[in-house]
Amino acid sequence: MSDAPKSGTPKSGAPKSGAPKSGAPKSDATPSPDAIARTLARHPRPLGGDTQRTAGASKLSLTGEVINNREAEAHHLRIQRKPEWLRARVPGGEGYERLKKIIDEHRLHTVCQEASCPNMGECWGRGTATIMILGDTCTRACGFCNIKTGKPPVYDLDEPRRVAESLALMKLKHVVITSVNRDELADGGAAIWAETIRRVHESCPEMSVEILVGDFQGDEKAIQTVCDARPEIISHNMETVHRMHPAVRPQAKYERSLAVLRQFKQSGLVTKTGIMAGIGEHDDEILELLDDVRAASDADIITIGQYLQPTRNHLPIDRWVHPDQFAMYRREALARGFKVCESGPLVRSSYHAEEQAAMLSGAAKDAHAQTHEEMSRLIEQGRKKRS
Repeated sequence: MSDAPKSGTPKSGAPKSGAPKSGAPKSDATPSPDAIARTLARHPRPLGGDTQRTAGASKLSLTGEVINNREAEAHHLRIQRKPEWLRARVPGGEGYERLKKIIDEHRLHTVCQEASCPNMGECWGRGTATIMILGDTCTRACGFCNIKTGKPPVYDLDEPRRVAESLALMKLKHVVITSVNRDELADGGAAIWAETIRRVHESCPEMSVEILVGDFQGDEKAIQTVCDARPEIISHNMETVHRMHPAVRPQAKYERSLAVLRQFKQSGLVTKTGIMAGIGEHDDEILELLDDVRAASDADIITIGQYLQPTRNHLPIDRWVHPDQFAMYRREALARGFKVCESGPLVRSSYHAEEQAAMLSGAAKDAHAQTHEEMSRLIEQGRKKRS
């Protein structure tokens, strides 16, 4: 039990440190530094920052609470050493600094920074980034995502103009734009999305626009508002298999996401989705998801990448998926009718998107070049439909 005196009832004897001296005025509104120190000692508050920086062994294991399909024990909350095939480039260089300056000057957010993407050094070094609109605070709390969660402080109506102006300076052929979820807004931010797409098309007529959106809580009117702005590629990520949605995407629904993809396709748009591997799913469940997406939406493109645990507070990694396994996923996706499948340990929704959209020689024989060539065809298809 605390030895701090009750408010307004000091104990007998010498006054405690911080208690008002005789004749001194009391202030009930402002506690003394000593009183604050005693409170913090009993209830310490975290100072924030990356929890990966905490030294020493994990103090808590959630292994028994995590979906685990293996006989061996799943990784604990402590971040594990990555295998040799998972090595990302450290940010830096002239291209990186140039892009960072444009983004900072226009007060833009990028999913590269907010989600701690492992490819930021490589992509920014090539002068490409994924712009994130509607702020940097998400109204959802997915178990895999490092974007901060809470009540967004602003609704920035000037954002579409700034995004278009900054992209005109970047002089890209292809751009990817994504956003946080804004479930507190009546339209989920659909109007801002539509204006951003239109302004980018006006400012950068030679630039193709790929967007990655949330599910707008299944609001078909909001979804159609975005579709009517005619981006060249429209994407919504399934993220994980059906069984694992309650743990991975507690505020989303598997069937709802399939319906979103269906509406994209029915609107005549090039349609894309993405999933993670290594978060607790079985391989046969991934194949089932591929079947579900094709049956529901006839989607054109899918990306499959390794789940990387951002901090100890996020869902643990169940397994490191070998590159050979990712090659199998790609073969299975193409066999089911996907026109493009980008599958590999470091693949993310927008990873190498500008390369996928680049026009490449039809004589290229390797699978990567074929992927880019097909993506190029789909981009051109989207441009024609827009015009």
